[in-house]
Amino acid sequence: MPNKPKHIILMYISEVSGHHSATVAIEKALKILQPNVEVLNINAFNYTNPVSERIVNRLYMAIIKRTPQIWDYLYDNPTVVRKIENIKKTIHKFNSPKLKNLFDKFRPDAVVCTQAFPCGMVADFKKTYASDIPLIAILTDYIPHSYWIYDMVNYYITPSDEVSLRLMNKGVPADKIKSFGIPFDPKFNAEIPKNEVMRKLNLDHNLPTILIMGGGQGLGPIKTMVRSLEKTKIDFQELIVAGTNRKLYKSLKRGIKKYKKKILVFGYVENINELMGIADIIITKPGGVTTSEALAKKVPMIIIKPIPGQEASNTIYLTEKEAAIKINRPKDVNLVVEDLLKDPRKLKHLAQACGRISKPRASLDIARFLLNL
Repeated sequence: MPNKPKHIILMYISEVSGHHSATVAIEKALKILQPNVEVLNINAFNYTNPVSERIVNRLYMAIIKRTPQIWDYLYDNPTVVRKIENIKKTIHKFNSPKLKNLFDKFRPDAVVCTQAFPCGMVADFKKTYASDIPLIAILTDYIPHSYWIYDMVNYYITPSDEVSLRLMNKGVPADKIKSFGIPFDPKFNAEIPKNEVMRKLNLDHNLPTILIMGGGQGLGPIKTMVRSLEKTKIDFQELIVAGTNRKLYKSLKRGIKKYKKKILVFGYVENINELMGIADIIITKPGGVTTSEALAKKVPMIIIKPIPGQEASNTIYLTEKEAAIKINRPKDVNLVVEDLLKDPRKLKHLAQACGRISKPRASLDIARFLLNL
């Protein structure tokens, strides 16, 4: 008699985010290893608090864009963590009956969270209902902030040994921690037919290719960087991914003719693996999933003005490992790009550093771990 298929719930709270991309990557890996696995990939905040979700997401984006110093204060601040403890408990108490209804219907063998908010909800649910559902927390940034820490979490999956050590310093037992890496779509491990992709995009095979990204939502000083790159004496071509930022996309498309460099502008795309596969340099926000994809592709990274909190921590990790270069002033990006393109040894050094710290099998290792629980 065949084994009963596993039932896995994957939880995130932000639709256009690396956290959601991580759950999608895990789902794909689970189905590669066990095609009959039952997966429920759910926006936990939208499920429990649909109105609040929209408000909180708008508030978060406003803070990140206009007053990032506020986010810096809130992020991993032990004082703030203590002060909001009662608020969290009240929210979790309200949400627990909804989770019970969900879990009773789906009967999961494990619940996997790629963000701390749903992880906290499920941890409190387990305590309230004396549940023994395995709860797995997957950290998608190189910092284990205090909002992740709950006794009811069975396992933590971390991006690196350094993050694992910091979790242990926060009191998490070593046997609860697995350093599998940040999950990303397994397709990033496939070899890209570079000539074919460049021909499809009508790119020049003889010119370097610079990929510019601002995450799924097209954030960051992208237009400033494009103007700066016009100053470089070396010729190259640019691929700009504006994500869901329609305003940025339209503005770039309107102004494209005034630039001397060849520029292709994309909106939200599903073939970032191809674009990374043909890029010589990527200029990007240092989101955890994006950087893990770039590491797997061994693409040298330039990071511009990371926002405080998780992006700043990711940048520290990547620059310390010599896999990325950080620039504080977007208008100076031309100097760094020109320097790298003039000296291929520097590009090679960055690419080799990416290869040393990449965890290309993260999604499959996580999926195998979940199926063997």
